[in-house]
Amino acid sequence: QVQLVESGGGLVQAGGSLRLSCAASGFRFDNYAMGWFRQAPGKEREFVAAINWSGSSIDYADSVKGRFTISRDKAKKTVYLQMNSLKPEDTAVYYCARRNVLRRDGTYDSWGQGTQVTVSS
Repeated sequence: QVQLVESGGGLVQAGGSLRLSCAASGFRFDNYAMGWFRQAPGKEREFVAAINWSGSSIDYADSVKGRFTISRDKAKKTVYLQMNSLKPEDTAVYYCARRNVLRRDGTYDSWGQGTQVTVSS
């Protein structure tokens, strides 16, 4: 069955960095676009970044552009989110998800359980 397992979250000071990982299994990884979303307490889930099946097309939310980098490793069946220059407003639960094509909306068909990122000021 499809499984997406996020890891790498934690507590970090403002200005610090974290790298999130999402390990995929149960499906042909290189057939799917992968996305990262986040949800802060009391807020709706929002798009963060997405990468197409080959890595040739990438999209970022304006709020993270220039600070976050999404990438994927075909051999490891893993998608990463490198987060630099973190801000308190980046605090949220981060989810990875898969979709047949890269999109910004939440119409992804499988989701991980999420990993908490907390940025202290």
